[in-house]
Amino acid sequence: MKIIICGAGQVGWQIARQLSGEANDVSVVDNNPVLVRRATDTLEVQGVIGFASHPDVLEAAGAKDADMIIAATHSDEVNMVTCQVAHSVFNVTRKIARLRAKTYLEPMYSDLFQRDHMPIDVVINPEHEVSQAALRRIAAPTTFDVQDFLEGRVRLAGIALDEDCPVLNTSLRQLTDLFSTLRALVVGVRRGARLFAPEPEDQLFAGDQIYVVAESSDLPRTLEIFGKPLARQERVVIIGAGNVGLSVAQTLERQRDRVRVKVIERDRARAEAAADALERTIVLHGDGMESDILTEAGIEKADTVLAVTDDDKVNLLVSVRAKAMGCKFSIALVNDPSLAPLMDHLGIDAHINPRATTVSSILRHVRHGRVRSIYTIGDGEAEVIEAQVLSTSSLAGKTIGDADFPEGTLVGAVVKGGKLVKPVSTTLLETGDLLVIFALKKDVPEVERLLQVAVEYF
Repeated sequence: MKIIICGAGQVGWQIARQLSGEANDVSVVDNNPVLVRRATDTLEVQGVIGFASHPDVLEAAGAKDADMIIAATHSDEVNMVTCQVAHSVFNVTRKIARLRAKTYLEPMYSDLFQRDHMPIDVVINPEHEVSQAALRRIAAPTTFDVQDFLEGRVRLAGIALDEDCPVLNTSLRQLTDLFSTLRALVVGVRRGARLFAPEPEDQLFAGDQIYVVAESSDLPRTLEIFGKPLARQERVVIIGAGNVGLSVAQTLERQRDRVRVKVIERDRARAEAAADALERTIVLHGDGMESDILTEAGIEKADTVLAVTDDDKVNLLVSVRAKAMGCKFSIALVNDPSLAPLMDHLGIDAHINPRATTVSSILRHVRHGRVRSIYTIGDGEAEVIEAQVLSTSSLAGKTIGDADFPEGTLVGAVVKGGKLVKPVSTTLLETGDLLVIFALKKDVPEVERLLQVAVEYF
């Protein structure tokens, strides 16, 4: 596909990296020559310097032949105008815009992005995606990663195995026999620097990080089996009252289970705005790096600290300090994936990568076949794909064991006729079945081929 990505910042660069690595023809547009040069020097992409909303710039990027445009600059308005120009001047079929302002997502404005008004096919709101990721982490604090599939019926959970895990040195086949009624499957294991899809005879060891696909109702039991029982969250401290922090606090206020939330914000104007927007949450004006303000927020009694400022280093250091002062669980927002290996050494329990969540959201609208959802694991090392088996797919009519899945691929869940089924090698795949598939990056193109449908535009 010919794809134009407008904006070469962190989000745009990551999208370009992912899509150019899959043999797409990618052009990157940005008015910052340094960012364009970084993209062209490190990726197999074409670069165009200029304002993405200008017709001549889009033409230079190849808009006349483009199948898709992804507008991911820092300006919502530029992204919207870019999509309008791409539609009106170049008749680009598929237009995706990154919009940060929450007001554009309000139901009362749902008609704004119709073809007759502002022709945008897909709106991606990174802050909303990150907020949802943070809420999932808070709901399952003993996991380092969590994502929902199949409309919430299935959950992917990342679990770090400690020395006291009760099922260490036990083969996965034996675990299946021991817990035969458990609707959960280990689909990925990270051991050291290597991520792989395990075989039935593989054992689990202390220090492994595993990815488990489980029916949502079975997740608490699954976590308990792996030595990570769920703990009820009663007190949460949020560092940073930006879009993400404010959205998380508002959602926690609306939850049926009453959660005591305190927010710390360094900027006075932002702190006052947050205090006006929140009803039951206490907002403290101060620096979350300082022990005094953390003490005032009751960090020693907090179940979770969520650090979501716009500075990775602040988020890391605040999380470390909060844990040292007695907070049970820490979650840090970290944009730079190279910092992820430091988490274990620093004692930080979980982190959120905004780029990964945004890229996952965009990829689900780029993929081949009847792909319903995509979630990127780590720094693009693997993907968990929710897809439907079509009559044209070579999977239809075959059992999982007989299907030509690549070696680094595992089916984690199957829905047949509305009923969730734990997949085994003899499970028959039929037209209309829904699958949750774990695939290493190198195997994603082959999985797409098995789904076997040309790119569709709606």
